[in-house]
Amino acid sequence: MCGIVGYVGNDDAREIIIEGLKKLEYRGYDSAGIALYKDGKIQVRKSAGRIANLEKLIETEDLHSTVGIGHTRWATHGAPSDVNAHPHSDMANTLAVVHNGIIENYLELKEWLAKEHGVVFRSETDTEVIAHLISVYYEDDLKEAVFKAVDKMRGAYAIGVVSAKEPDKIVAVRKDAPLIAGIGEGCNFIASDIPALLKYVRRIYLIENNETVVVTRDDITIYNADRQPVTRDVFHVTWDADAAEKDGYEHFMLKEIHEQPKGLFETLNRRLDDRGNIRLDGIHLTKEEIQQFTKIYIVACGTAYHAGLVGKFAIEKLAKIPVEVDVASEFRYRDPFVDDKTLFIAISQSGETLDTLAALREAKSKGARVLSVVNVVGSSVARESDDVFYTWAGPEIAVASTKAYTTQLMCMYLIGLYMGYTKGTITEEYYRHFIDELRMIPDKLKEVLKQEDSIHEMAKGLYRREQVFFIGRGVDCGVAYEGSLKLKEISYINSFAIAAGELKHGTIALIEQDTLVISLATQDRLFEKMLSNIQEIKARGATVIGLSKEGNKEIEGQANQVIYIPECMDEITPLLSVVPLQLLAYYIARLRGCDIDKPKNLAKSVTVE
Repeated sequence: MCGIVGYVGNDDAREIIIEGLKKLEYRGYDSAGIALYKDGKIQVRKSAGRIANLEKLIETEDLHSTVGIGHTRWATHGAPSDVNAHPHSDMANTLAVVHNGIIENYLELKEWLAKEHGVVFRSETDTEVIAHLISVYYEDDLKEAVFKAVDKMRGAYAIGVVSAKEPDKIVAVRKDAPLIAGIGEGCNFIASDIPALLKYVRRIYLIENNETVVVTRDDITIYNADRQPVTRDVFHVTWDADAAEKDGYEHFMLKEIHEQPKGLFETLNRRLDDRGNIRLDGIHLTKEEIQQFTKIYIVACGTAYHAGLVGKFAIEKLAKIPVEVDVASEFRYRDPFVDDKTLFIAISQSGETLDTLAALREAKSKGARVLSVVNVVGSSVARESDDVFYTWAGPEIAVASTKAYTTQLMCMYLIGLYMGYTKGTITEEYYRHFIDELRMIPDKLKEVLKQEDSIHEMAKGLYRREQVFFIGRGVDCGVAYEGSLKLKEISYINSFAIAAGELKHGTIALIEQDTLVISLATQDRLFEKMLSNIQEIKARGATVIGLSKEGNKEIEGQANQVIYIPECMDEITPLLSVVPLQLLAYYIARLRGCDIDKPKNLAKSVTVE
């Protein structure tokens, strides 16, 4: 959500900042802007829409500069527009600010600035308040002015500031929103995420919460909340920038769907020792510690929450510990029962999701042990957890998550197996069999992907629909939620998922002639019940697409069309069954002409509540 890039050096800041912003487009945005120091002034240019609009706006201007900040905005306060786009300036246009997050007390500050200092506001944003606040406190020291402004601000944010009065530096602050500083040769950077800087640097500082960083072309200094300098180890980025490119695919989403066999192979096999036993990286959960847990919370948002639904099934079955799955945005507002006998599992692709981070902090403050499942090394969730279990999905650029979801599932199975085997609630024979089944998943998933052309053809008959239902039982129900989310977020079709057994308790009233229902029936022990549910909706005129294992041919007598996945244990079908739903959503969205990698109103990393 939103993107920040800043540069101080000797080269063309405009070119570097624009290039960096393009690498952050996956985060979701609706406007873009840039502030550059030139001829003794801060020159601000901004535009609603894509970065291409900003490039067109400035293409004929001589804006060569060696210092600047840029931003892609996802609207919160004020509609997407040129005037609401970042950067925002003070009244004298001597400084500019870019901002990710929300200033919760901006109305109070806005009223004070207008009444006491005669400030006239140009935009509807909370961000403009920051620029005027810094200007009010400025007395020949930008860093001190920023510190004083931050003391007055409440909320979650990352900000970057440049001033015409101190044109050799950028001052940036992190509070509950991601921020990094990149270390170059004769130049330095700030950014909200690593991909923005990979073309230029591989050495970065991970800025911690409530820290301020002053960046010049020769130096980066980090200060804590007490304004004291702090030392920080350099983080070396090891993954290749090419991993964030489309590699010949039309969209990042399609590329990432096809990367799932590799991601699952890496996530599994990096955690198996020479004897085939699971080792959870640096996580050390003893039998005594596992037995001590009386309850497990899995807390996440969106797609990660759906991974948690399958994780609940796996952990309860394997480790025999009660598991509750909660939406992170609701968790801390209901006074959850958490103590030192609670294991709190946070799931987040980015590791920067603010709702998940806030829930994690709530649980930790009550004594829970925190284990996080994240994809981004060094992210906020990872750094604030007691234990971290990294997925090996690689960079995920498309807003709609695919390979992060399946690798999160793999992590949940491994956690459940490890706990169950260590605790003694599953036999060695079952443990070995389960791992052998997981080992076969990457190759089986390659077989599923061979159905891409037929799924594309299926989409041609479906893309004009405006309402779709997904149903399933057991773990199929969790996958139905994820399939529904994929369809709605990239195609904008009104999609709804429900447990198949719940249809008759109200929702079946919406089933009428030619209503499209996608029915997951991959669970052998529930297969007959699913056939009965399909018969119920077929009797009311529904069009049914069934999804089942290759051996369950009886479904062909009930469904209009069927997609098959290879035979496997009931428990792990989600690793395979979700992929046809991802492909179906992708091709439906493509046929509808949607912006698949950057759906409207959505952001990759949601850093506001």
